[in-house]
Formats: sequence, C-alpha cells, structure tokens
Amino acid sequence: MKKITRIHQEQLPDAAKEVIAFCSGQAIWVFNGRMGAGKTSLIKQIARQLGVEDVVSSPSFSIVNEYLDADGNSIYHFDFYRIKDQEEALDLGVEEYFYSGNYCWIEWAEKISAYIPEKFALIHIEVGDNDEREITLKIIDDGKSQHD
Repeated sequence: MKKITRIHQEQLPDAAKEVIAFCSGQAIWVFNGRMGAGKTSLIKQIARQLGVEDVVSSPSFSIVNEYLDADGNSIYHFDFYRIKDQEEALDLGVEEYFYSGNYCWIEWAEKISAYIPEKFALIHIEVGDNDEREITLKIIDDGKSQHD
C-alpha cells in the first residue's frame, strides 16, 4: 500500500506519476472516491503522462471512452455511475475490454462489482481539509492487498 497525501490541484501531475509507477503492470485500475473527489481529474493527468493527446473526459453518458497513448495502445475509461443493473455492463462487452490486456480505468466499479477481475489496482481518493486530496494505492488480488 502507498499513500500520497496533501495533494492540491497543482500537484496532480506529480501524483499521477506516482500512481503510474505504483500501478504499472496492472491492466485494471479502479478509481474510488465520492462524487467530486477528483477521480476524473486524476485520470486526465495520468492520461497526459502516458502521452494521450485525446480530450479526456468522464464517459458518464457513453459509459466508455477510448484513448490512444503515445505508442498507439488503446486505453479504456469507464464510468458506471449511471448503470442501474450489472447486466448492462455485460451488454457493453466489459469482459472483452477487461481481459484485452489494455489499460481499463474504471470509475464507480462498485456498480458492476461482479465483473471486476480478481486482480486490479485500487486508487482511492479521499477529500481532506482545505480541499486537499489523499490517494491510497493498493494492488488487490482475490481480495487480498499486496504491493506493500
């Protein structure tokens, strides 16, 4: 587990670098935090660090956005906030995305918990005092934290 504390907006690029370093090797990244915690803002910075030139935005209405990194690899960004039934995720073909080997960045994963692979990186964002953020990073494998 790793914690990145006292993050302000201007420090997001450095925080993104730390997230990338910690989560490298994992295809599935689950972003967790309350509404407005900064999940999409962090994802934008991570995408920028990986050379994504596309406009990165929350796929709230489309459910999934696809971006290309600097090497031309696809990155899939999911926002399941509006999903009412987990079965809707299957209709989108989430299993194909999740097992593609490409990065899958997932917001509101708790809405489709039955379909999240057993091994993933968990990025939890907590809002603190003075609008600071604390990011906790863990690698989850079959419900057990690793990478301490």
